[in-house]
Amino acid sequence: MVSTQMNVPVADNLAAILARIEAARKKALAPAPQTTLIAVTKTHDADRIRPALEAGHRVFGENRVQEALAKWPDLKRDYPDIELHLIGPLQTNKARDAVGLFDAIHSVDRPKLAEHLKTEMARAGRSITLFVQVNTGEEAQKAGVAPEETRALIETVRDGMGLPVKGLMCIPPVDEEPSPHFALLRKLAQENALPFLSMGMSGDFETAIRFGATHVRVGTAIFGERETV
Repeated sequence: MVSTQMNVPVADNLAAILARIEAARKKALAPAPQTTLIAVTKTHDADRIRPALEAGHRVFGENRVQEALAKWPDLKRDYPDIELHLIGPLQTNKARDAVGLFDAIHSVDRPKLAEHLKTEMARAGRSITLFVQVNTGEEAQKAGVAPEETRALIETVRDGMGLPVKGLMCIPPVDEEPSPHFALLRKLAQENALPFLSMGMSGDFETAIRFGATHVRVGTAIFGERETV
């Protein structure tokens, strides 16, 4: 991989994003009790991540299990209090690795995946916080359960399997105003008594905070453009 942003001031960017989160919370009429910044490090190597760790940040997100396995075990040994979130789609054959490495998974979208996660959590003796991914735009190319099927999946996974489903996650269509999607996710979470809402990225996290986001996923605004091959 060729680094295109080696001089990105990661610590300064991180501080700026945290300040913007607090400012957005102050402006929001009914923000969540807390909004956690998930610093998304996909395609960025350990050297790019360490300035954020040295600045005191501990909550990070990755899209792919295989990429995360290549860099996070060493970082977790150096910083044992890291909280790592999987925010990308998860294949069932990666469930064991995901349960072993991640502390939260935001992309539960089908019973079969939940069954694999249950097996691996029991095997590892770990309880992983789970989010159901909702395809609020009902885009054919995107992962996630359809909004009208969300309740049934939650009942199957949380109530039927006894798994720790704590929230919902969405990625609005790139060419649409995100507010209706955030409002829909909030409504679905309230209807299903789920406390966490994972929504909002670099371009719209302040809007997501207005709609009660408990977790915002920001990468580019902190680490710069993704590295290219």
